[in-house]
Amino acid sequence: AAREFGITTIFGFWDWVGGRYSLWSAIGLPLAIAIGAAHFRQMLAGAHAMDEHFRTAPLEASLPVRLGLLDIWYRNFHGFTSRNIAPYHSALRRLPAYLQQLEMESNGKSVDVDGQALPFNTAPVLWGEPGTNGQHAYFQMLHQGTDVVPVEFIAVKRAAHSLPMHHSQLLANAVAQAQALLQGQADAGGHRNFSGNRPSTFFVLQELSPASFGAFIAMQEHRVFTSGALWGINSFDQWGVELGKVLARDIEPRLRSGDTAGLDASTAGLLGRLRS
Repeated sequence: AAREFGITTIFGFWDWVGGRYSLWSAIGLPLAIAIGAAHFRQMLAGAHAMDEHFRTAPLEASLPVRLGLLDIWYRNFHGFTSRNIAPYHSALRRLPAYLQQLEMESNGKSVDVDGQALPFNTAPVLWGEPGTNGQHAYFQMLHQGTDVVPVEFIAVKRAAHSLPMHHSQLLANAVAQAQALLQGQADAGGHRNFSGNRPSTFFVLQELSPASFGAFIAMQEHRVFTSGALWGINSFDQWGVELGKVLARDIEPRLRSGDTAGLDASTAGLLGRLRS
């Protein structure tokens, strides 16, 4: 289409690259413009370092492999249905939403690569907020609720600001939450007791830099691939997304015309309500 307009300077983008894996491709151009080419190259270098670690490290020493195995352990052996993401850094406040797409769109499948129904559960539900917000919202459920939800804490050792006491308090809260999940509290009586023995993983970045962020994102990508491969599914398609897009093309003109011929009763009723 660009060439039809006489545009010859084109950034190529392969049709087999899903949006959730496209950061490293030409789709990353807006990010490169926003943070600068030098920072973007540093991010790529961090990701490449993690790629090489995943490619060359022995399985028992591979961080993405160990995380992927842990995910399967939680999902298929303990039956945990969700995982919480708790970044203790405001710059990572949208990270839970990104990881939701990365994992659930990649591994939220019920058939294997041959189209056969899987006899076990796959991707858990991912959800989360910055840790300080979560502490005053859903952490009550994490500590004392009836469901056990593994928590992933993400903290940055060195702050990028000049308020060391603030950062120290932030880190202390993150560590305290992990300790409380682990140890609980058994001597407070009744409704103030905490069972403990609730799993968590604690990631510590030395600093939040383009390189460390790139390595962290690449680690998550390889982790998702690892669990997907062990489940025998294709982590790189998303037909559950495509179906809705196809159906929307049929529904949109019906919203204008009111035509409900051939629709199920529920969908026809929704169209009628939206047009009334």
